[in-house]
Amino acid sequence: MKQALLEAHKALDKGEVPIGAVVTHGDQIIGRGYNQRETLKDPTAHAEIIAITAAANFLGDWRLENCELIVTKEPCPMCAGAVVNARIDFVGFGAYDDRSGCCGSLYQLLREPGFNHQAVVRGGIMRPECEQLLKDFFFLQRNKKL
Repeated sequence: MKQALLEAHKALDKGEVPIGAVVTHGDQIIGRGYNQRETLKDPTAHAEIIAITAAANFLGDWRLENCELIVTKEPCPMCAGAVVNARIDFVGFGAYDDRSGCCGSLYQLLREPGFNHQAVVRGGIMRPECEQLLKDFFFLQRNKKL
């Protein structure tokens, strides 16, 4: 999670919502990403998607079996769907997302028995640090508009 937080700080430095993600295979980080929706003008440029794409490129395969995704905020429906499609085995996240989280908060997409793949999920990893980064960002955003 510490590496995902470093990625989130890259997003923060660019004025993006500070969300970071890493994909690991064994003890090795094979993909990194941070939120870049504003920078790239791309609604799919979430940290998870960028990290998953980097990991697939690293392995030369879209199947990320035996891989883990660690992300600072609970994945949304799109990112949870990407996890299922990539066949990632484990997702660990920091901050819960009651508005769009699909790993337990709003819905549990990664454990849906109708899909061809399910992932193990663990939320709340370094939760205070992940939540504080988001709170600080949105506090600054609100105060810029005053």
